[in-house]
Amino acid sequence: MLSSVALTSVLNELTPAFEKKTGDKLVIDYDLAANLKKRILDGERADVIILTRSMMEDLLKNNKLAADGLVNVAGTPVALATRAGAQKPDIGNAEAFKQVLLSARSIVYADPAKGGLSGVVAARAIERLGIAEEMKAKTILVPGAQAAELVAKDEAELGIAQASEIVPFAGVQLVGPLPGDLGGMTLFTGGIGAESRSAEAAKGLIKFLTGPEATPNFKAKGFEAE
Repeated sequence: MLSSVALTSVLNELTPAFEKKTGDKLVIDYDLAANLKKRILDGERADVIILTRSMMEDLLKNNKLAADGLVNVAGTPVALATRAGAQKPDIGNAEAFKQVLLSARSIVYADPAKGGLSGVVAARAIERLGIAEEMKAKTILVPGAQAAELVAKDEAELGIAQASEIVPFAGVQLVGPLPGDLGGMTLFTGGIGAESRSAEAAKGLIKFLTGPEATPNFKAKGFEAE
């Protein structure tokens, strides 16, 4: 299985239950969604693939997925994080969010140039707020899903990441989704690799992940189950 790194916490938690229920062994390779898409286009194979909806639609068009169709698994909003115990700032609207960013000592998010989805959203939001220049000196870019870790270590005051990367991480707290149209919901979608030799088991895994047994795990990790 190839999966976006954003689903690491929930899939690791669900793996033992799936293996016990089905007897199938699950091996998951996590990476940034953009990296995985490139790897698959370059010829890498997998039984089950979970990336963003738009990426999966591109893979389907390129005949990298079975024609059975795509299944939405879960969505997660791009959100703001602070250290656990800190007072949660008001980010109820764009102007409030702007002031929070300007008054912050530092902020961390995934490097948009490396394909981090939340980083792309963060950079675009800062640009739209008209404060890109002011934020440059206090912005820390990380290669992947490390924003919550840096906030927990107090190496950054604020972090922007997928809610699913914030909620499970000890030492940080979720403030809330980026306000209005500055944020966005990332929809993760599953499909079966075009050359899978375990198509039935793959279908079983997708059915398990979208079923009632898995829903509480997704919600507990900052996802909105489909």
